Amino acid sequence: MSVPSLKQSNVHEHSRIVGLGAYRPDVIVTNDDVCQWIDSSDEWIRQRTGIVTRHRAPAEISVIDMAEGAAREALDKAGIDASQLGAVIVSTVTHPFATPSAAANLADRLGATPAPAFDISAACAGYCYGIAQGDALVRSGAADYVLVVGAEKLSDVIDNSERTISFLLGDGAGAVVIGPSDTPGIGPSVWGSDGSKWDAIGMTHSLLDVRDHAAATHANEEGAVAAAAAVWPTLRQDGQTVFRWAVWEMAKVAQRALDAAGITVDDLAAFVPHQANMRIIDEMVKQLKLPETVMVGRDIAEAGNTSAASIPLATHRLLEENPELSGGLALQIGFGAGLVFGAQVVVLP
Repeated sequence: MSVPSLKQSNVHEHSRIVGLGAYRPDVIVTNDDVCQWIDSSDEWIRQRTGIVTRHRAPAEISVIDMAEGAAREALDKAGIDASQLGAVIVSTVTHPFATPSAAANLADRLGATPAPAFDISAACAGYCYGIAQGDALVRSGAADYVLVVGAEKLSDVIDNSERTISFLLGDGAGAVVIGPSDTPGIGPSVWGSDGSKWDAIGMTHSLLDVRDHAAATHANEEGAVAAAAAVWPTLRQDGQTVFRWAVWEMAKVAQRALDAAGITVDDLAAFVPHQANMRIIDEMVKQLKLPETVMVGRDIAEAGNTSAASIPLATHRLLEENPELSGGLALQIGFGAGLVFGAQVVVLP
């Protein structure tokens, strides 16, 4: 029995980032503001984390609003219309709906319908996961252009009095458009997970806890709302476990990404790690033995930790302040809750 051959999509040999955008909320929260809620000081926070300020979105600004702002800039920089997008990917852990996806709403707002749209839940590695998938979609011929967005409103899921993570976090969004290229623009992705540390970063409660507590505690609607608020899921972390894992394991992942791309640190123009903690960034720079010529993304000082948005936001700031980096090679690495990680070398747009 003969089997008919299947038609193949038009494959693109390479892909690259062709446009980059960012959205930073207007509200700026200082360390002194944070110290109203926790027993700390501006000096302690700066020394331990490198953070001076963080941006947070007002109540009326949603994850999708921020994603749209970043996406429109990325599309403009790429010089394409949203109707040309073959896929829309949003990396977020703070979209307040389990379903439908933030990406589907964003695609409609932008005018990208009927492009396939889906969310990624990979926390602080989400952007690198999105780049891996966008690169694969373009090179396979499944899409000519893919929008990848990292967007977080972490202020919705923090308890300001919680001491392990709340003071670190900020809000924002970063976006890129990935398109075809005549030369390699995105190196092989090195990504993975370590579920043995699944509970190192996570939520204080599940949504099932909220439902059950409200039902068991109060029969009337007003009381149920108050009871639900008492067990509202907020973020927390085992800081020492995360710090040790990031410091000792992520430099190895970064080196694997360099090796996979066939380059050395001397070929880099920039290093853009997830903006988790300035001490982690400094230690990774030391372990990788980066030359002084390599510019390092340190957006955390002004933006805090913005999870999936942190790498594109840091890249955006680097290029704004150092436009000569355009066309150079950048090593980027994300890591966080799961625990998950992802890294690749990219040509800066």
